[in-house]
Amino acid sequence: MSGPVPDLRAELARAQAELLAALVAGGEPPRGFDEGRLRIQAASLVSKRRGVVARIRPDLVALLGAAGFAAEFDAYARNRPKPPGGSRADARDFAERLRAAGHPLPEPGPEPPAGRRWWTRFARVPRFGGTGRGYLL
Repeated sequence: MSGPVPDLRAELARAQAELLAALVAGGEPPRGFDEGRLRIQAASLVSKRRGVVARIRPDLVALLGAAGFAAEFDAYARNRPKPPGGSRADARDFAERLRAAGHPLPEPGPEPPAGRRWWTRFARVPRFGGTGRGYLL
């Protein structure tokens, strides 16, 4: 029974790769999938990436305006999957694309260390009263 299992796994892996390419890299829709629904889902994934990059680099939104940022980012991301390194790498690559296209961008500041980014949001405790101690509500 070891014969058909690797063939099924290889076929499944191929089908998953085709679907992923259609969703995030502008690939052709796999056979049996609704092309319109795949386009809608692909646009949704680009929109999600755009929102994350806008939160990471609000200076790019301010520079291009909301509509300009959306149009530029969609053109950048439409046939390009998110790069290794996640959303920060995506924001960096997008900014480099804008810089190469002649947009005057300020040099980005240093990024916080990777292991501490999420914690800094929660480490800021408001201080109430005159004791100088922070109180959680």
